[in-house]
Amino acid sequence: MPHELAALREALQGHALQDRQGVALRGETSRYSYHDLWAQVEQRRALLEAHQGQVFALVMENSPEAVLWDLAALFAGLPCVTLPPFFTHAQRLHCFDQSQVDIAVADAAMAPGMREAGFYQEGAFWRRKANGDVRIPAGTAKITYTSGTTGTPKGVCLSAAALLRVTQELANASRSAAPEKYLAVLPLAVLLENLGIYAALWVGASVTVPSQKSMGIDGATGVDWARLLASVAMSGAHSLILVPQLLQGLVTALERKLLTVHQFRFVAVGGGRVSLDLLERAAKVNLPVYQGYGLSECASVVCLNQPEHNRLGSVGKPLPHVTVRLGEDGEVLVKGSALLGYLGDEPYQQTWLATGDIGEFDADGYLYLKGRKKHQFITSFGRNVNPDWVEAELTQRGTIAQAFVHGEGLNRNLALLWPLDPTASDETLAGTVAQANAQLPDYAQVHAWKRLPEPFSPANGLLTSNGRLRREAILSRYRDTLSELVSE
Repeated sequence: MPHELAALREALQGHALQDRQGVALRGETSRYSYHDLWAQVEQRRALLEAHQGQVFALVMENSPEAVLWDLAALFAGLPCVTLPPFFTHAQRLHCFDQSQVDIAVADAAMAPGMREAGFYQEGAFWRRKANGDVRIPAGTAKITYTSGTTGTPKGVCLSAAALLRVTQELANASRSAAPEKYLAVLPLAVLLENLGIYAALWVGASVTVPSQKSMGIDGATGVDWARLLASVAMSGAHSLILVPQLLQGLVTALERKLLTVHQFRFVAVGGGRVSLDLLERAAKVNLPVYQGYGLSECASVVCLNQPEHNRLGSVGKPLPHVTVRLGEDGEVLVKGSALLGYLGDEPYQQTWLATGDIGEFDADGYLYLKGRKKHQFITSFGRNVNPDWVEAELTQRGTIAQAFVHGEGLNRNLALLWPLDPTASDETLAGTVAQANAQLPDYAQVHAWKRLPEPFSPANGLLTSNGRLRREAILSRYRDTLSELVSE
């Protein structure tokens, strides 16, 4: 057992001995003391070991049950796949097949999809026979799928040691703020939230894990703000992790005095670009916000601002478990806590991981991000989207000749469209957008669009000679048009 995993085990056992009655984990209808939590984890670990699965999947809404099974798989040494609830059914099938999951725990609502994927129920588990070989690197504890830049996201294989090194650093970063109550807002399948829960349990905090539905969160982008804010207030949370869009809602609520700031001690934000304006607004209402940066391939968090070292606009300094430097072109390179490999690929053996992000350090070692090397953008909800994927869905239906999709740092995805037939009506274009959206998960769908006044071409500088979009030129030319779409 890696010493990091042994340390987590020792911490949980210690809390169980010291605090038999205090609430460790609570949901909408259940609560567990640390004594109960440890007993329940051990019980589930024994079940997993007795059923001898090869790869375990957790297909559940946020709940204490999901946390207990996740911890059980971790201590059983069983590779665990956690699937975001906002994945489409087709994406879930891809993940099951790619990882060759043969044992799973799933919510009752997922039963039809589990049967369609070839699973049958056996006691507490869903089982199926793996139908092929899959190359999973030795020592894999977690197979995490990001929100998917395309329709078939890759599985990132991570060791328990890498996951728990980050967990320890998250716990250390918030230690001076002494948060005693933690609220899980993001899906457990989001690695950052997964580790946030581990960190809170490691230090003996009380963790509240309501379902996404009960908090008013629907899919990847839908939010019922009244319900979410009520959940935050009722939880009494001192600490939580947010993506930029959720931070904006919280700051707005504080500005309107719908909530008081006094309960909050440490609010981490990551998963996407955070505007300096939003961070300054948070500071004005005295919300203790700490922006960070990471990626699944590095077991999540790489840099993080902290109470003692916080610089607005930066993503903080590198945490002690990693080394960060910049390439000749400014690309952020990271050494430490790297993935074991992508599912089905050869083991990852590089010393420095190229993140695809462009950054710069200030004189005091704070990292500032400047953008992406490639086309992929990250929405304000922290979802990764490759515009090529969405543009292909739009242009392969016989109606739209050219499409440009943009959503970097936004809460909705925007598109500029040119039809195959210049006389096509807006209603025809709208129908095609609706058809494309039906094939996309909600975080990748087009939420607003505009017809172009002319097609992209080499002559107007918006297309390369071999037909590729000049994205920066298009953004510059149509900045006002896109801004209007944002505000509609």
